[in-house]
Amino acid sequence: GGGKPRAKRARSAFKQGDADASRAVHDSTAVQGAKEAHRKGGDYIKSAVYGGLDGIITTFAVVSAVVGGELNYGVVLVMGFANMLADGISMGVGDFVSSTAEVEFAKAERKREMWECENYIEGERAEMVEIYAAKEGITQEGAEQIVDIISQNYDTFVDIMMVEELGLMPPDPDETWLGPAKNGCVTFLSFVLFGSVPLLAYVVHIIATPSHFNQLATPDATFGIGIALTAVTMFALGVATTPFSTRKWYFSGLFTLLNGALAALASYGIAAAIAAIFRTDEHGRYLIDSLNPLDVAATPSSSAVAAAAPSGGA
Repeated sequence: GGGKPRAKRARSAFKQGDADASRAVHDSTAVQGAKEAHRKGGDYIKSAVYGGLDGIITTFAVVSAVVGGELNYGVVLVMGFANMLADGISMGVGDFVSSTAEVEFAKAERKREMWECENYIEGERAEMVEIYAAKEGITQEGAEQIVDIISQNYDTFVDIMMVEELGLMPPDPDETWLGPAKNGCVTFLSFVLFGSVPLLAYVVHIIATPSHFNQLATPDATFGIGIALTAVTMFALGVATTPFSTRKWYFSGLFTLLNGALAALASYGIAAAIAAIFRTDEHGRYLIDSLNPLDVAATPSSSAVAAAAPSGGA
């Protein structure tokens, strides 16, 4: 259909090897409206998806560690929510800072390139001729012709130099700190929203106390429900990354699920191993004797016992 985004139709034609469909896409009038058809919210979808992935995987790893360590439900919730909020804030602020720095750096570089064009355009033209002449299929004469054309307008010339010379996308001159701030907020909210999924079963368990549900919801059952909710959400988030990759939707979902499973297994295994090392008996003594220095110190040594024993010859 005509309403289908041009880029999506072009990708579909490429995957199917349909040259006629590709020509139709390029000849259509949708080219003129491609930019306007772009959704304003599309810039934040990536932050939402990857923020959600970090949130759910991180929180589920913490839950798995607490369960592996055989700690109670309260610890699951305290550790889970504390870690989720702390990491969410860190992720959001980090996204804001990195995005702001990227925009500021690009603007500074563009300003420098514009200043150099205004003061020594011959040097900038020579640099671009050298860059184009080094590309396969472009002669020295062809490179000079290209630069002659694109350097007639400084704004256009500088934008092209940003990409070809510096490897940077030209910044939007009207962009302020609000864009990165929105990105950071989206990352934080997505991290917290999806990060709370592994904790839902435990929240319901605590709220339902005491009740018939609470009696049925054993620790294993509650953890199992948490695993199921987390697995479904992870798979869905993995599928949501499909527009940003070339993988099939089901492969993206399974890959994300495997990533989360490995993180959870590692956390569970490490916590279980540490808990086993420091496990105590009913008297509060460690099962591993070497971890009970007080008991060792309080136990008389064999030499002391021998010295205290009465002599057989007396």
